[in-house]
Amino acid sequence: MQLGFVSAILPDFSLEEVLAKASDIGYDCVEVMCWPVGKAERRYAGVTHINVDELDDAAIADIKNLQAKYKVNISSLGYYPNPLVADEEASAAYVNHLYKLIEASAKLDIGCVTTFVGRDKDLTIEEQWPRFLATWRPLVAFAKTQGVRVGIENCPMRFTADEWPGGNNLAVSPAVWDRMWKDIPDAHWGLNYDPSHLVLMHMDYTRPFRDYPKRMIHVHAKDLRIDQEARDRHGIFAHPGLWHTPKLPGLGDVDWGKFFSHLTDTGYEGAICVEVEDRAFEGSLELRVRSLQQSHDYLRQFIA
Repeated sequence: MQLGFVSAILPDFSLEEVLAKASDIGYDCVEVMCWPVGKAERRYAGVTHINVDELDDAAIADIKNLQAKYKVNISSLGYYPNPLVADEEASAAYVNHLYKLIEASAKLDIGCVTTFVGRDKDLTIEEQWPRFLATWRPLVAFAKTQGVRVGIENCPMRFTADEWPGGNNLAVSPAVWDRMWKDIPDAHWGLNYDPSHLVLMHMDYTRPFRDYPKRMIHVHAKDLRIDQEARDRHGIFAHPGLWHTPKLPGLGDVDWGKFFSHLTDTGYEGAICVEVEDRAFEGSLELRVRSLQQSHDYLRQFIA
């Protein structure tokens, strides 16, 4: 296994600065954000450390040389839009960029793209399914031709009023994953698995390792604290943003010893990338860098 982090927490850094910082701290890899250049309103979105629209032969050589220079690999090209959003023009732009990322990942010899399946929040799963298939069957088929695996994050994207009733991601549970893989059985896609989302949904976050070991393409290390007093006040059917808090690994409710005990049993040898969404460490660059150092030092005990 390789310990890394998601580059979105360092939006003002160049790719070289990201890899240099990863090397300084002791990380093995980085999941590099590849949003189209421009503004995005969602937190941690819109970060561009590799602009795939400018990925010529010189840029490819430079990116490969930077990895060799700092001895830090790029685990995946990351991009997390909503490819199934109701706005068809926006959806088409997101899907088009995903095709570019898949092609870029092949050219860079990375072989992995991490993203969301997406969802129209106002449709049921049944109503959404035909469009999901029409969008993702060609994407997965293209990934196969490029030798690239696509890891889908299992985040519910259903935290606040603007994401209700259905949320912005279909791929939230084993029941949905089973159906996705039945209808698109290709091995070139699976999970970019984050255990904190199962803590939020009161599920066993070790079951996916045991049930779907071959679908574990990439892993996020993020923790989450259920704020019991807030949940007692608002109730479990209130917006989850009212009663949970994303935290650094080791500061929430994930038992990381148990997590790695089950993960190592599966023989997983891929990347585990820290995803920092802990507001207590967002106030300054110094705090954000400290969050990466603290997360590295805590998780390194589990990853030789």
